[in-house]
Amino acid sequence: MREQITGRLLSQKQLAENVYSMWIEAGSIARTALPGQFVSVYCKDGARLLPRPISICEVSDTAIRLVYRVAGAGTAEFSDWEAGEAIRLQGPLGNGFPLHTERAVLIGGGIGIPPMLELAKRLPGEKTMVAGYRDEQLFLYETMKQYAPVVVATEDGSVGTKGNVLDAIREQGVTGEVIYACGPTPMLRAVKAYALEQDILCYLSLEERMACGIGACLACVCRSREADAHTGVHNKRICKDGPVFLAQEVEL
Repeated sequence: MREQITGRLLSQKQLAENVYSMWIEAGSIARTALPGQFVSVYCKDGARLLPRPISICEVSDTAIRLVYRVAGAGTAEFSDWEAGEAIRLQGPLGNGFPLHTERAVLIGGGIGIPPMLELAKRLPGEKTMVAGYRDEQLFLYETMKQYAPVVVATEDGSVGTKGNVLDAIREQGVTGEVIYACGPTPMLRAVKAYALEQDILCYLSLEERMACGIGACLACVCRSREADAHTGVHNKRICKDGPVFLAQEVEL
């Protein structure tokens, strides 16, 4: 159930260039959060009214972990916060990943990697993680290895397969009966095409700029295969109807 709470920053650490990790004491959100959901984090600077959506990376009994990339003034502010500070946030938001028992392939690209971690922890069956990075700064790699084998692709070829996540999947012979993916739209488009070609069940978590985070403002719509029953428009709200969709549901 969605709540707006004031949590407490437990720790903050830089993982890579412009990539940070923070653990936040957020009892009620931690107790109900599912893999693939996100929270909206509010800035303390009054000039920035809209919250920033950040995927949930890990969950403990009383806290959540957020791993985010500094991409603007809001996330730059977050990176300056220190342990003990109060943080206003809302969540858990959106729909998470369904947990299948079949052999799974978890694909994360860039800042789409963090939500794959909690998913890997909770999936009951065999799984392989495929992580796509820009370079050798493999944030979360050591933690992910605790829960599943990890196949790496880097754009510059410094580690693992040179290229993208699908290059790594083909080179390393990664197979599965269900795919979960989160990352930039070009990656998701390619993963969707691959899943359809291979006839593999596939779930995509879409990345998008959001405003309200609860489906009211319609700022984060995506094109859908089927028309909305109420409006007749081929759109879905990523924050409310997603961010996780069956690959066939959305046009990328």
